[in-house]
Amino acid sequence: MNLRMELEQQSQYADDEIDLRQLFATLWAGKWLVIAFTILFAAGGVALALMKPDIYQASVLVAPANEEGGVKGLSGQLGDLASLAGINLGGGGSTQTVIAKEVLQSRAFLTDFIRRHQLAVPLKAVEGWNKEKQQWQYNREVYDPETQEWLKDDKGDSFAPTDWDLVKAFKGNHLSVSESKDTGMLTISIKSLSPAAARDWVSLLVADINEHMRKEDIGTSEARIVYLEGKLEDTSITGMQQVFFQLIESETRTVMLANAQPEYVFKTVDPAVAPQEKSEPKRALIVVLAVMLGGMVGVFFVFVRAFMRNDKADKANTN
Repeated sequence: MNLRMELEQQSQYADDEIDLRQLFATLWAGKWLVIAFTILFAAGGVALALMKPDIYQASVLVAPANEEGGVKGLSGQLGDLASLAGINLGGGGSTQTVIAKEVLQSRAFLTDFIRRHQLAVPLKAVEGWNKEKQQWQYNREVYDPETQEWLKDDKGDSFAPTDWDLVKAFKGNHLSVSESKDTGMLTISIKSLSPAAARDWVSLLVADINEHMRKEDIGTSEARIVYLEGKLEDTSITGMQQVFFQLIESETRTVMLANAQPEYVFKTVDPAVAPQEKSEPKRALIVVLAVMLGGMVGVFFVFVRAFMRNDKADKANTN
């Protein structure tokens, strides 16, 4: 029994050895095909890498502004009233930062940002950046820079992008926001074909979100002041009048601090500068991946061809 098992194992090892030899023999026989595919894909990778324009990224590092400078949320606005009842609701500075981060990436805010700073053309009608002239290179098939008008297609429809198109392009190709879990700081980055545009856009974005949140909180506080003053006139209870006075004082303080602090929600720690080195494309990586892909496709093609030949040979022998 043991002798039989040993013979079977030796036979199996022999089959494996033969299969391995056939494998290398097949690869060696098709080596020129593999080389041809590799060279072809490598040439395509080089062409693709050279065709892709340089993209630059500018980043700004911001930290949550002092809680005193931002709105304190519901718990902060009603803190004085809650303290009379012996309740501590805590501050709302972190909530304000979370809201500002979400507003920064919201469709409504970005639409207003793009339209206000006239970014539609740089987002959807340019195909490059002239470093010598410091000018955009326009896609003249969709936009006429002389007349500053969007062109029309064969059906008569304008190439002018919609708000949906602009926000999708801005969020998908240009904007990125990351947060450090350890420090709570945000890194806001903008990619663009132009180093100057990348720097300017990200700086404007931080300034606009601060201004947006500041105006929102000022409007909310002023509306609350009007409401509380009305309630104050309607009551004759001394205790309630004291509460209303404290709430009005708190809201007035919020308005004063908001008007006095330009960096309302995000304080700039490291301002953006025009990048001198491109962030994309990784041309060497593109070529390496193309070479690897070409080699794998070549090997796959060689094995498929060998399998088809063996299959035809087996059918011929059977017949």
